[in-house]
Amino acid sequence: QVQLVESGGGLAQPGGSLRLSCAASGILFSSNAMGWYRQAPGKQREPVAIMNSFGGTSYADSVKGRFTISRDNAKNTAYLQMNSLKPEDTAVYFCRLFSGRFDYWGQGTQVTVSS
Repeated sequence: QVQLVESGGGLAQPGGSLRLSCAASGILFSSNAMGWYRQAPGKQREPVAIMNSFGGTSYADSVKGRFTISRDNAKNTAYLQMNSLKPEDTAVYFCRLFSGRFDYWGQGTQVTVSS
């Protein structure tokens, strides 16, 4: 059974940092594309950062230069380092692992940016 479990969310002040983790079981991160998405109240879920199976990355314009996606294949875990956080980054953040044959999502972790 495939499971993606996010952690690391919480409350941060504007300008602060958080690092989200996504631990996978039942499947290997290394040979698949993965991404971080977020959904704010009343808004649609949107992509934040994507990493393809070759390690190439892409970011939403709103987070470029502030967020970094990475993965540790040995730990089968992906990360989202979030710096210079803004109140508009407040959302539930989801991890996704996908290919042409499957599409798995984590349960999400809440990130709140507020003073």
